[in-house]
Order: sequence, then C-alpha cells, then structure tokens
Amino acid sequence: MKKTVRDIGVKGKRVLVRCDFNVPMNGTCITDDVRIKAALPTIEYLVKNGAKVILMSHMGRPGGRAEMEYTLAPVAERLSILLDKKVLFISCPEVISERVRDAALKLGEGDVMLLENTRFRKEETKNLDTFSKELSELGEVFVNDAFGTAHRAHCSTAGISAYMPSVSGFLMEKEIGFLGDALEDPERPFLAIMGGAKVKDKIPVIENLLKKVDSLIIGGGMAYTFFKAMDFEIGKSILDNESIELAGELIKKAEAGGVKMLLPEDVLCSEEFSEECRRGIYEKDSIPKDMMGMDIGPRTMELFAAEIDSARTVVWNGPMGVFEMDSFSEGTKIIAEAMAKSSALTIIGGGDSAAAVEKFGMAKKMDHISTGGGASLEFLEGRELPGIAVLEDK
Repeated sequence: MKKTVRDIGVKGKRVLVRCDFNVPMNGTCITDDVRIKAALPTIEYLVKNGAKVILMSHMGRPGGRAEMEYTLAPVAERLSILLDKKVLFISCPEVISERVRDAALKLGEGDVMLLENTRFRKEETKNLDTFSKELSELGEVFVNDAFGTAHRAHCSTAGISAYMPSVSGFLMEKEIGFLGDALEDPERPFLAIMGGAKVKDKIPVIENLLKKVDSLIIGGGMAYTFFKAMDFEIGKSILDNESIELAGELIKKAEAGGVKMLLPEDVLCSEEFSEECRRGIYEKDSIPKDMMGMDIGPRTMELFAAEIDSARTVVWNGPMGVFEMDSFSEGTKIIAEAMAKSSALTIIGGGDSAAAVEKFGMAKKMDHISTGGGASLEFLEGRELPGIAVLEDK
C-alpha cells in the first residue's frame, strides 16, 4: 500500500502535484476535459486542507522544445472554471524561471498554480537530475496523481521523488486499488477480454493474465494472428508475423493451465477499410483471401456476452473490431452492453476501450475506467511502474 495525501500534513506546505492534463485539443479549445476532472478530488482536498498547490503536467510531444501549440494555458482556464477559483499560470518556455519561483513562494494557503508543459524541457523525458532538482525546489511535498504516465520514468513522475516526501493522489490510489485487487484478489470467475490490433504489445500481458484468470477472450485485430497460429486462412486481415509462434504457445499455455480461451467463432469481413465495400459473415477458418476481418460475427457476440454474464470480475482492454466505423462497431458495442448489464466488477483498461464505452454511452455503468492505456497494460503485465514505485509505502 502506498501513502496518499491523507497520510501527510499539507497545511501551509507547497505541494507539487503531477497530473495528467494531456487532453485532446482543437486549436486552443479543449475537446474533452475528462482527465482534468479526474484530478479534481486531489486538488480540491489539498485546497480545502490549506496546501499551496503547484500543478504540473505534460501535453503532447513537443520534443523538448517550447512548441506553444502544446501550452497548458487552456488547461489553466478550464481548471479555473471547474475549481471556481483563479488558477495562476505563467507562460514560461523554460517551465521554471525566477518569476515562476517567486510566484510559487508567494502562494497563500488554498492557492493553485499550474506550471507550463514539462515536456518543453528536454531533460524531462530523459529523467535528468538537473530538471528534477529544479522542480523540487518549488515545493516541499510531491503528489503523483498521473497514473496515465506512471509507466514513464520522467523528472516530473519519478525523478523528483529523490528530493522530497512522495505520496499518491486519489486518482492514483483508485487506479492501483481497482487494477491491483483485480489481479491479486479477484472475485471469481475472473474474465479478461483482450482486443485491439497490437499483438506484440499484449503478448506479455496475456502471459501474465493466464496465471490469474479463469477465462480469456481474444478479439479484435489480434485474433487473426492467433488464427494464423492455428493454420486458418485469414485473407487480408491484420497479421503480426513476428508473434505467430508466440500466439500458438499462448494457446497451449491456456490449455495446460486450465484457462478457458475464447476466440471468435465467426467474423464480419470486408474487402477494404470502408463502409461501402462488399462484406459478409464468415466462419473463423473460412475467411476469403480477398477480404479482411473487421469485427466479430453474431454467434461470437452471443458467446462472448454469455461469458461476461457468468463472470464476477471482468477486465477489458481493446475493441473487438474497427469500432470507429459504424458498420464494424457492433461487436465492441455488444461487449460494452454486456459489461454494463453485468453484476460483475467491471474494469476498462483505458485507451480505445475507454473511448468505446464513451461512444456507446456505457461509461457511467462501468465500475472503473482507467485513465492510462499504456500504464494499465504494463500494470496488467505485472511490471513495476516507475511513477508508483517511487512513492512511499504505508
């Protein structure tokens, strides 16, 4: 168990909080403020308890340069509205300057300040001590509430902890709690659903999950690499050639470990990535050579939904098809609906799965939606995340 802001005194102290304000933008307009809202419980707690709050985050990939299209100024404006109080923001290409230091020292209890994009500094992603020390000199306590970047050993997520007491915020605590409990002490039957296209990224995750789950659903683009390992014809479907042998080994490991592995029984195929092309439903071993799998078929939808219905804990990472196109979104929608109706503990592992449940209006019916796609994958893989490892234990 990691210490949280509840476990330390914050009144009158300058508290540096790493948030994940890497929000989607359209010009200078924020198009989705979910990540900003996710940080509010920690910020509001600190304000209420008399801390002098200094927030920091990255946005985009400016490459260690002050690319002003990635400025956090719009975030400061949105935060001011959400908190109903002025959030101090000083536009500073170097992130830290004498003016920024002076402003931090002059903060009163309950005041909130936001630093400029930490990735404007090339030292940030290299986790160099020079920038970590500069950041640390602004505050007295470090709070990491950015689970979405916890798998990155950067100055503002890990390096800074060498210079001050370091604890988690409430969002980080929630993420660790849901994902950790699901892996270590799940209510059974425990079902994991893995989809998406990147087989190579998820092979290690599947290997770890096979030691913990009762059943495992494989869908989405990655299913075709498993089909290839079974010597099925997959036509023009997406294929990770390097992972064919590994996929075959995972099938054997599941069988040897008594884990029920479910792959699609039928597939919706199309000639191209297009809404207008010829399409049809085909058996898993009979995909035409001139077509590609785009979604799971109706029998598979029923099969997967029934498996969800019988589970008591469900973790889902990755869509069942090209859900961004309406014609190929039904499989992913059925999974989302089945999880929404389920009485199981339902956890969405961020990324495209989170986008899917939002698209289909099912987000509020899930028990937990992770804010970090890459971080949740590495957590499910069993890796120690740098941004969590550096926090103090209770």
